[in-house]
Amino acid sequence: MSDRDPQPVERQLPTEEARELLSLVREIAQREIAPRAAEEEDTGRFPRDVFTLLSESGLLGLPYDSEYGGGDQPYEVYLQVLEELATARLTVGLGVSVHTLASYALAAYGTKQQQVEHLPGILGGGLLGAYCLSEPASGSDAASLRTKAVRDGGDWVINGTKAWITHGGIADFYTVMARTGEEGSHGITAFLVPGDAEGLSGAVPERKMGMKGSPTAQVHLDDVRVPDERRLGEEGQGFAIALSALDSGRLGIAACAIGLAQAALDEAVAYASGRRQFGHPIADFQGLRFMIADMATQIEAGRALYLAAARLRDAGRPFAKQAAMAKLHCTDTAMKVTTDAVQILGGYGYTADFPVERYMREAKVLQIVEGTNQIQRMVIARHVAGPESR
Repeated sequence: MSDRDPQPVERQLPTEEARELLSLVREIAQREIAPRAAEEEDTGRFPRDVFTLLSESGLLGLPYDSEYGGGDQPYEVYLQVLEELATARLTVGLGVSVHTLASYALAAYGTKQQQVEHLPGILGGGLLGAYCLSEPASGSDAASLRTKAVRDGGDWVINGTKAWITHGGIADFYTVMARTGEEGSHGITAFLVPGDAEGLSGAVPERKMGMKGSPTAQVHLDDVRVPDERRLGEEGQGFAIALSALDSGRLGIAACAIGLAQAALDEAVAYASGRRQFGHPIADFQGLRFMIADMATQIEAGRALYLAAARLRDAGRPFAKQAAMAKLHCTDTAMKVTTDAVQILGGYGYTADFPVERYMREAKVLQIVEGTNQIQRMVIARHVAGPESR
């Protein structure tokens, strides 16, 4: 096979600080993350020590305020960090994205007192978060959630089950959406629930096609009591907070998808450059060269799309449509590119001796999480053609 190293991604970064940050991330990814990825995914081991290292390195709070331990980085920089992490291992890139998603409600809607008390530990104190919106019977129709929070004096008592929770059962804090009022989207409130709260438990993790090192589990809340001081935002504001968080979270998924696709392309090019048939490297054959050209083009287009959306966000302009487009295109690209990478490696691509079969299995979930790609198409169509007439 080839000893060819992958060509570094050409990045447009706004500052020298950002360039140094990306250099640090690549060093950590190559030294601490990539070498362990295959074995730990195969055995289903979650790399909690890596997340501790990322927290100590200031990489778990990049888009948030430095006053509370964040990195003050624009989203266009933060997302490229996610991409680098996901190229090394999707479990890590996606985990950082989910932690950022779980931190959003507190960072954007918390009171000053709440932020002073909780954000330093969340952004740089080694804590790991989870985001709890979906339930067994409410996925795409998230506004129909049944988890209920009832006032009891100065506390809230929460009962219900959340489903498909990344870091479920191992997180240090959970941002939980629960019904406090009327049916529908206006009766939902957000809460910051400690991971060690009495009555909170994680179920046995789901047995998944890919990302076996990232625990996904139901979270049960049985008479979980939290003080009103842990309510985030106003009563009934929770669903709006959840949707606002997801707009940004979808950009995180898009960046992770491009990172995964880049890893698959790098592996396919290295293999095709070293594998010889009919006296030539198979990279010389036009059929494969065209596949590689298409893969590279799709990746560059996806990267440009998520960065364009990020720059809108950084400028304070509406970006929900572009976030949905980025999530849709980038995750579809990851699925296509990883599948093509398996094809380029042929029979070897179908074995666990090479990482591309794992990349293909991992890519599939990105078309589902944080709003399926069918939901993204609905969101985009509403922006372009207006709401449905029915």
